[in-house]
Amino acid sequence: MNRIVALSTLGLALVAACSQDHNVTGLAADRAAGLNASAVASTADAPGAVYALTNQASGNAVAIFARGADGSLNWSSSVSTGGTGAGSGLGSQGAVALSDDGRWLFAVNAGSNDVSAFEVTASGLSLTSRVGSGGQRPISLTVHGGVLYVLNAGGDGNISGFNIGSEGELAAIPGSTRALSGTNVGPAQVAFSPNGAWLVVTEKTTNRLDVYTVDGAGIASAATSTASAGGTPFGFSFGHRDELFVSEAAGSASSYVIASDGSVTVASGAVLTHQGAPCWAVVTKNGKFGYTANAQGGSISGFAVANDGSISLIDADGRTAVVGGGNIDLALSGNSRYLYQLNGDRSISGFRIEADGHLTPAGRTVTLPASTVGLVAR
Repeated sequence: MNRIVALSTLGLALVAACSQDHNVTGLAADRAAGLNASAVASTADAPGAVYALTNQASGNAVAIFARGADGSLNWSSSVSTGGTGAGSGLGSQGAVALSDDGRWLFAVNAGSNDVSAFEVTASGLSLTSRVGSGGQRPISLTVHGGVLYVLNAGGDGNISGFNIGSEGELAAIPGSTRALSGTNVGPAQVAFSPNGAWLVVTEKTTNRLDVYTVDGAGIASAATSTASAGGTPFGFSFGHRDELFVSEAAGSASSYVIASDGSVTVASGAVLTHQGAPCWAVVTKNGKFGYTANAQGGSISGFAVANDGSISLIDADGRTAVVGGGNIDLALSGNSRYLYQLNGDRSISGFRIEADGHLTPAGRTVTLPASTVGLVAR
């Protein structure tokens, strides 16, 4: 069985707060101020990168920040996806994703209804493929091994699968497109379980979790749909022991177990977050901590995760970090030593994750375009 832990957020009235746009113009001349290295110098990590999706209707692009071993970020470059963005918030998590081995990066083009694939190189990104998403308005994607799945929010909505070739080319998997629980369900995210056996989709409007089994050919089954413990399930992330943290509407945290038939049952009671619109969620690689970005609360809530999947707030008021209103997304560095947040003004804040789950500020970049959504790090 796989444990699922849902980090509850707040109701349908606050969905707009999770996808709102802010009046921020263009990429700044120097693109990014480096994060404060002195704040993180005592804890080293392998260098990497942080990626954000500009989502511009005039031409979509992936913005790249070089990440130092001390967690600092510096602007690197911007690479066109070849498609167009929506020009406004997507109301989703997972608009950009990295392959398990970090060799490939994938991005949605919500305006042109397609997906772009890039090879991750020492000098940046190289576009390898661009294909139709299998539906309309792609908003989220997920990768496991050589399979990519895309969540399409337009029309009736669906998920659709693709094989990833040896050169990064994407090819649709015949028979892989599957419906959601209904039409106009307000999907927010699709993600594989760590072992690749399951796909999960959150539905904001219907307050449901969809679970799909995935066979050896990468073909998903029909969905098994279950009511969520809280309203408006949004973003989520699997943990070390297959825990799945889902941001929901009620402002609380609930835990579930997926049975062998894909059904979902509650495994833990609700834990209040005390913060408004925590719409995005991540879990550290060791499974010890989960975090939500609270769009209306202007904060990050941290949760400690026990071995049995039960959770508790790290800070009683739910404010493990305060960053300002309109938070957009969260991402962890490769070994989860650093946490990055895309802010409402489309700057990026960095934090070092301490041994007890608390967050030490590690600086802030300057702004990206106002349409920017999605964040992933390595």
